[in-house]
Amino acid sequence: MIPKIAIVILNWNGAKLLNQFLPSVIEFSKGNDTEIIVADNGSADESLSLIRTNFQEVKILDLKQNYGFARGYNEALKQIEADYFVILNSDVEVTAGWLESPISLMETDKSIAAVQPKILSYQQKTHFEYAGAAGGFIDEFGYPFCRGRLFNELEADHGQYNDTIDIFWATGACMFVRAKSFRDAGGFDADFWAHQEEIDLCWRLKNMGYRIVYSPESVVYHLGGGTLSYDNPHKLFLNFRNNLWLLYKNLPGNLLFYTLLVRMILDAMAAFKLLAEFNLNGIRSVLKAHFHFYISLPLLNRKRKLTRPPKHSKLPKEMIRISIVYQFYLRKRKLFSQIRVG
Repeated sequence: MIPKIAIVILNWNGAKLLNQFLPSVIEFSKGNDTEIIVADNGSADESLSLIRTNFQEVKILDLKQNYGFARGYNEALKQIEADYFVILNSDVEVTAGWLESPISLMETDKSIAAVQPKILSYQQKTHFEYAGAAGGFIDEFGYPFCRGRLFNELEADHGQYNDTIDIFWATGACMFVRAKSFRDAGGFDADFWAHQEEIDLCWRLKNMGYRIVYSPESVVYHLGGGTLSYDNPHKLFLNFRNNLWLLYKNLPGNLLFYTLLVRMILDAMAAFKLLAEFNLNGIRSVLKAHFHFYISLPLLNRKRKLTRPPKHSKLPKEMIRISIVYQFYLRKRKLFSQIRVG
């Protein structure tokens, strides 16, 4: 039986991006049971009229208001019936055959809950893109990084990551996810609003016994910064706050205090770096993130009881037990291959 695939693009005032990137999605996603859906987060621009006029093969799901990324997808996906969801940013150009390998992997192995394709830069197509690159990992203090991208250092793609492997997290820029697994895990944590909600979801899926896999045969090009630029103060706030939430919700109890203590020190160092750069908005973002973390502890405690399996004390093996900050800044290791060999 042919599986039903729903490609779901969450949009907010992105008419320009839709006009630029939807054509490739339509061209390379034709199939017997594949549906393209734009879920609109209450846009005030001409997004909906553009789709109705120029892309009539695309279904519109009007959410009426801006729910943010995490809740926006939750609200949309609960209204969609499919075997697999393809969560796709509006600023992604897809290529021929991009659907086949990820869906085939999940069809042949029911332990795989999510798959990420190779994410290359739309602006520099020879290089990996920041959000996902060749598959996401996380260090022992919660810092996300990717094969092909450590912090802001992006590698050229020479085929060095053309192996299908298990990863820690798949990017929300382009994530293939089994619909049942997504729902069983409770979907995205809507309180995250945006940023790192996909890492939280993948960690919960791993705690449930599922695998997350990278598939290099599927290639897409991501523009990046389509909603918030990478240096935006609100984006910085969300990344710092959500990363602390991520750790508190998912870490085993025997590692929680130590890991958070070290993170407080590292975040203080980041704040001093921002101060040296006279980035006052950045410092405010870090301080605001920590304030929100502290006042959220009662809520996080409740979520933690739901997220952590009883007596579960193991970390996923893709949580690499090194400090990426130490490796990158002090040992000057800029490539994932250098990190992996220790």
